[in-house]
Amino acid sequence: MNALVMYDHQTRTLWSQFLSKGVRGELVGVDLDVIPLTQTNWGSWKELYPDTKLLSTGGYYNTDNYDSYYTSRKPGVIGEANRDERLNTKDLVVGVSFDGKTKAYPLSELSRRSVVNDDFAGRSALVYHDAPSGTALVYDRVVDGRELSFGLEGEPAGVQTVLVDEQTGSRWMAFSGMAIEGELKGRVIERLPSHLSFWFAWTDWNPETELFGG
Repeated sequence: MNALVMYDHQTRTLWSQFLSKGVRGELVGVDLDVIPLTQTNWGSWKELYPDTKLLSTGGYYNTDNYDSYYTSRKPGVIGEANRDERLNTKDLVVGVSFDGKTKAYPLSELSRRSVVNDDFAGRSALVYHDAPSGTALVYDRVVDGRELSFGLEGEPAGVQTVLVDEQTGSRWMAFSGMAIEGELKGRVIERLPSHLSFWFAWTDWNPETELFGG
């Protein structure tokens, strides 16, 4: 279904990228632990972590073999399994999955409101989007058993963007989720697993998905 299938060298089990579990072999049905990551551009990452190590690919960073694929309307190699016309085929979404329920947040919608306080499948989620870098992060809004509601402080400022919660007035760095000032200074809101994906791929694997703003 147009998604990567990996294998491990020890057991030769096949692992589904979208399902994060073994689908064939000795470890079939075993779930992988999902570790949240930050998908962003190099400038933003370098500003956040100036001493970061870089995986060398021999200096070939200026081109992307998939540029034509990104701009085409072709859905993958084998086409769509589930045609869902609520969005365009190649629209980007950040998807979340809790307790077997899924929801997609279109980046086009998030670009108009970079901070979303949402409740879904019994979870209180904060979705933050930085349009210039294409960064979309999902956090848990509950800190020490208290549900917080967040908003922007001033205008978006890339990795320096600050959020403020209504309940305590604490100030939080949007990219790291750390409180830098106020009652909750030093606390870090938990990242929730999310999946940045083309719309056709997300709905192929999650045909019953809820759509934010749709």
